[in-house]
Amino acid sequence: MARVVITEFMDERAVAQIRARHDVQYDPQLVDDPARLITLAAEADALIVRNRTQVRGDLLQALKRCRVIGRLGVGLDNIDVTGCEAQGMQVIPATGANALSVAEYVITTTMMLLRGAYMASADVANGLWPRSALGNGRETAGRTLGLIGFGSIGQTTARLAMGLGMMVKTYDPLLAPGAPILNQTGADYLPLDELIATADVLSLHVPLTEATRGLFHADRIAAMKPGAILINTSRGHIVDLSALARSLRAGHLGGAAIDVFDAEPLKSDPILQGCPNLLLTPHISGVSADSNERVSFLIADKVLESLR
Repeated sequence: MARVVITEFMDERAVAQIRARHDVQYDPQLVDDPARLITLAAEADALIVRNRTQVRGDLLQALKRCRVIGRLGVGLDNIDVTGCEAQGMQVIPATGANALSVAEYVITTTMMLLRGAYMASADVANGLWPRSALGNGRETAGRTLGLIGFGSIGQTTARLAMGLGMMVKTYDPLLAPGAPILNQTGADYLPLDELIATADVLSLHVPLTEATRGLFHADRIAAMKPGAILINTSRGHIVDLSALARSLRAGHLGGAAIDVFDAEPLKSDPILQGCPNLLLTPHISGVSADSNERVSFLIADKVLESLR
């Protein structure tokens, strides 16, 4: 019987599936108790984490027995993958399991920000009637959605967008312009600068690497189409939030939805407070009751398979 340590929230039924075969130490708050986490890690044969647990440094060194790291999500920037593999550990992300949740978030925020009609409940309830002010919203059909990154999440988003009549363009440095997946999904490939300049909505689906860090700096934001919308569900450090807020306040961008931040939780930032047409969410685009179930059971199955 192996020992499995789970440091963040996971579907209880998936936890029970692992517990039926192995000794499980499950505490969704363990990530916030580093001393106890390191103690438990020293006896772990498997470790299951989300995005907050940093599998590097002291924690990585403590994993002397560990054979597998299960990641309840897809981003691996919180895991020293090279270091894990050097110690003989397999790193398993939940690839594809939360793609629909993120894609629906992108489509929902796209429609909200293009239409601009959903922020006036308090005014209407108070007897105001801002019909003229809210009557200039834009429809999604016929708009161009630009996807930077075209993995499973980007592809799922593309299919949903096309169902609404949007045109989908993409840039991904790992794809050739004539890649078969483009024909399969109906997306068109554009060079990065052309995509940025022409998309009505830009959605980011790239990992945090040295190449993507600071990708959307002030100049790139300024190069976006006037009135365009920027959505980031990938990772913090990719978008300069101060430059983004300045662009929104100046009226250059038409809106933005940001789900990921340089430091989480986000610290109070005056430049973001009261910023027009800005939606902020606490890193939940990939987390729904449905996606948590899919992610949890996928990782449970993969970890159990690795421990055979």
